[in-house]
Amino acid sequence: MESEKGIRLGDLQLRIMRVLWDSDAATVSEVQQRLDGRQPLAYTTVATMLRKMEDRGLVDHLEDGRKFLYRAKVSMHEVTRSMTGDLIDRLFQGSLADAVSHLLESREISREELDRLDQMIRERKSQR
Repeated sequence: MESEKGIRLGDLQLRIMRVLWDSDAATVSEVQQRLDGRQPLAYTTVATMLRKMEDRGLVDHLEDGRKFLYRAKVSMHEVTRSMTGDLIDRLFQGSLADAVSHLLESREISREELDRLDQMIRERKSQR
């Protein structure tokens, strides 16, 4: 698995992982059918990507007769944590405050979301 450098996924890889996280295991055909996106991808494209992801330790497979059933080896939490950390490190020099400030300034945020963020900050402060 990619522990030293962290887990970084491209758009297609992330879309494939979402399909696998939503199911226990899936064949190449099932992954291909469940992929979201504007244009359908060829079976061979999906199969090639799954093999590459397996080489990286992100997925593995079980054999079911002549079919391979692929499943995620890394959790959504691991990927989210790694990719978010990488983004904050690369774009904001590791500053969580700068990242949050940027998001608050550049995105619409509802009162409910602000209240939720405020609650999370209060909870985190009480743990320190």
